[in-house]
Amino acid sequence: MTEMPAKKTPEEPPAEAREAAPADAPAAAAAVKAEQEMVRPGMNWYVLRVAANKEDRVREALERKIKIEQLEERVGRVLVPTQREKRIRGGSARVVHRKLYPGYVFVEMATDEDGRIPERVWFVIKETTGVGDFIGSGGKPSPMPMHDVEKMLAAAIRPEEGAALANLAFKKGDRVKVNEGPFENFEGVVDEINTQKGTVRVIVTIFGRATPIEIEYWQVESL
Repeated sequence: MTEMPAKKTPEEPPAEAREAAPADAPAAAAAVKAEQEMVRPGMNWYVLRVAANKEDRVREALERKIKIEQLEERVGRVLVPTQREKRIRGGSARVVHRKLYPGYVFVEMATDEDGRIPERVWFVIKETTGVGDFIGSGGKPSPMPMHDVEKMLAAAIRPEEGAALANLAFKKGDRVKVNEGPFENFEGVVDEINTQKGTVRVIVTIFGRATPIEIEYWQVESL
């Protein structure tokens, strides 16, 4: 049987899976328990590394292959949790789906008694374009702790609820750098944030003078 490459040390699920759940995660997690079983009998949730920006393609390909190969008894759900965000650009707002765990796909599956992935299942997964490996050690994937599963499922089954303004990675007084527009590469200090307009006022130095500029939040990044 083909084995997964051995890891030197045990690994944990990505930090995002433990910390980046929606703000209402406790309530959503409770709803998950009421609406949908956390883990199907005989299965656990595992974290699969995938190529950046290929999460949805990998999920769709895995779901298709699992059905074709009739592996439903071994592999359950394949999820890419997202969160709705309202982004303002050019004065207009639009809602986008932001991936909560970039670079990861969550797979519900049953392993062999020794904790390894069945050879047939492993072959189907590894032959999928964009797939890396599972988080684990000693050639065995590590099951997600139940509290992490609750957070992940809370986001995965309720992506349509709400649409908050995209989280800003800076606050008033922080030093930032302009990464787009006429003031690109200028550095300055955040003076004011307007969440309704989606803009930020930054104090930059132009010709030796402190000058305030107002730009949209996506045009700056934290230093």
